[in-house]
Amino acid sequence: MAETGTLVDTYGHFIDGQWVEPDAGRYNVRNPATDELISTAPDASVAQVQGAISAARAAFDSGRWSELDPAERARRIQQLSDAMLARSDEINALAQAEWGCTANERIIHVEGPAFMVGHAAELALEPAEAPMDAWGAAGTTLLRHEPMGVVSILTPWNFPHTLNAMKVGAALAAGNTVVLKPSPLTPLAGLALARLIDEQTDIPPGVVNVVTPTSVAASKALTVDPRVDMVSFTGSSAVGRDVMAGAAAGMKRVLLECGGKSASILLDDVDVNEELLQRLLFEGCTLHAGQACILNSRLLVPDSLHDDVVAGLSELANRVVIGDPRDPEVTMGPLISREHLDRVEGMVARAERDGATVVTGGSRPKHLEQGFFFEPTILAGAGADSFIAQEEVFGPVLTVLRYQDDEDAVTVANHSQYGLGGAVWGSDVERALGVARGIRTGQVSINGTIPGDAPFGGFKQSGIGREGGVMGLRAYMEPKAIGVPA
Repeated sequence: MAETGTLVDTYGHFIDGQWVEPDAGRYNVRNPATDELISTAPDASVAQVQGAISAARAAFDSGRWSELDPAERARRIQQLSDAMLARSDEINALAQAEWGCTANERIIHVEGPAFMVGHAAELALEPAEAPMDAWGAAGTTLLRHEPMGVVSILTPWNFPHTLNAMKVGAALAAGNTVVLKPSPLTPLAGLALARLIDEQTDIPPGVVNVVTPTSVAASKALTVDPRVDMVSFTGSSAVGRDVMAGAAAGMKRVLLECGGKSASILLDDVDVNEELLQRLLFEGCTLHAGQACILNSRLLVPDSLHDDVVAGLSELANRVVIGDPRDPEVTMGPLISREHLDRVEGMVARAERDGATVVTGGSRPKHLEQGFFFEPTILAGAGADSFIAQEEVFGPVLTVLRYQDDEDAVTVANHSQYGLGGAVWGSDVERALGVARGIRTGQVSINGTIPGDAPFGGFKQSGIGREGGVMGLRAYMEPKAIGVPA
């Protein structure tokens, strides 16, 4: 088993280019696979968070980042991407220890974020202004995009390095300065990113600040402080609504990527084979132990395929190797905390009380005495209205639902407060495309074809706005129209 790298460390807050001792003590960071203490993280009072906002505000107002030549901004962002790749083994060790990344998920948690930052460097070169066709204009209308200003970035614990990198990269490419607040369950991911920025890039002091408070009051300061221009948040829909409410008083711009209860639809002409079943199990159940908002955790199956699909998924679920992610043979790691484990276990128990059948899984693995593990769980017999089919579990639980025809499949898929992702599988691609068009969700894959460099975000309670690509870059900018005489 690999030893943790030097990025698993004891940090202070990163404010205005300096490592600052916490003014509210420290708290423990534990390995979810072993429940062992791996480090402590700095807590922060409201005043210390406000100090980070002050640093970001001063850095933006000075123009030392927003007014840089775009090519120079791109060069400095690329430095961060290069550093992330060069130290990928250390980042992987951190990912294993802090949030339970397994070997088969490394590209998502480690190299993928570095590529995202590299793409952000390319996006920094997008022209900030261009003439546009404008009806009725006497001269030329110039459309200009300018940075928002100070961006508060609040990220969750499930894919911390990925989301920290994606959001910070896009915000920097747009010319903003940022205050990043990672989850208290995974604070080291954000602080390690700050270390790479500090030690291996020419990004100026104050442009990126990282604080790791635990209190609601300190976190809320990042949504209500008048010096903050925009809040970019990923997390639960319930917290997203609170973030939105906090930002509303100052009419701050918000970018919210929230919960999901996505549906994967098997059409009756699909070829059900082991490769497909493996994909369904991973994308709907075992990916990061089910702790992914994009998980297709509802599987919609016609009666003609239902029993064979459930039996095949159950057999594959029983082959999943659960354990410490440092073991390369492990294919599914732990849940993030004991509290979250209790929550997932309680939701499965409620599903049984509501009439669902646990086909396989449904409990903590008996051979693992330490850590926060839960078996891959396949549920059948639940109704589309049931609690388990409506609420986000955020654990390795796949609910299989029956449907009657294509129209019914779309109706069941849309019967959700969420609309983040989804999938359609079938031999007739045009038919599958018709079904995909009917699903009210931000992204849909057909036969495993994931959208490329495309906007990512959700309908309904899954959020507001989009991330990724040029549209994601513009989400961190304000458009300005200028009329220029002929």
